[in-house]
Amino acid sequence: MTSPNQPGYTPPDSEYPTQQIPTVPGGETHATTAQASRGPGWSTETRDFRQGDDPIVQVEGLAKSFGSAEILKNINFNFRHNAITTVLGPSGTGKSVLIKHLVGLLAPDRGSVFVDGRDIWSMSENERYDMRTRFGVCWQDGALFGSMNLYDNVAFPLRKHTRKTEKEVEKTVMTALDEVGLAKAAHKAPNEVSGGMKKRAGFARALVMNPDIVLFDEPDSGLDPVRTSLLCDIIMDVHNQHGGTYLLVTHDIKTARKVSDYVGLIWKGEVVHYGPAHEAFEHQDPFVKQFLAGQSAGPLGMD
Repeated sequence: MTSPNQPGYTPPDSEYPTQQIPTVPGGETHATTAQASRGPGWSTETRDFRQGDDPIVQVEGLAKSFGSAEILKNINFNFRHNAITTVLGPSGTGKSVLIKHLVGLLAPDRGSVFVDGRDIWSMSENERYDMRTRFGVCWQDGALFGSMNLYDNVAFPLRKHTRKTEKEVEKTVMTALDEVGLAKAAHKAPNEVSGGMKKRAGFARALVMNPDIVLFDEPDSGLDPVRTSLLCDIIMDVHNQHGGTYLLVTHDIKTARKVSDYVGLIWKGEVVHYGPAHEAFEHQDPFVKQFLAGQSAGPLGMD
């Protein structure tokens, strides 16, 4: 295969020659056959439940304050392996702060984060560095380097953290871009693609190190409903293929309903519910019902 960075590169005639790829406005394509049966609309059904395996990421009693503002209060989660968990909460409730704790970018004031049973803050700095290579993170804005095309953005962690040859890098990068439907856009700069494509490029970059755990920080932020639905389909299809611990944090209830095996609700820095998605969306607790119905009136309040 000719690299998109080499002279004479031309994209393949089809990103997925064996599949019929639907096109959405703006020319984006979606890489999965599942969309043909699901359609771009939003279902009121939760996805088929996967119980998953024993958790490799656990959070116990996590608390974090910035100045006088207490952002997280006694957070407890067990994120099951080979399942997709969504943590829901309004903007400013600490969801992104939670992600930064999981990868060791923030140290808790109280409590612990465990990976494979080890408190990450009992690890040496080198051990914590190695632990982070097990994570892939898709940040809210894609966090792409504006000076690099999509190919080089996705290749960046391989070039920085591995000794792969350029031929090996190329194979890994193009496979990841293919999985998210961006093989044809590999040579494009971030400012030449849509917001949805930037997020998919960020997902591809998160995949190239073959992580056990993939974290998504507001993956649907700024996307229209069609592109959000397509991104959800890609996330589910890649997870079905590779497995792993997937955690999404979002305020979008439709996204949670579509992709989740498990749902956690954070309100004012506290977990108000955590369990299988189908149970959450049928839950009779007034706090949970109000939150998932998106209603302003109820016991949660809006202050």
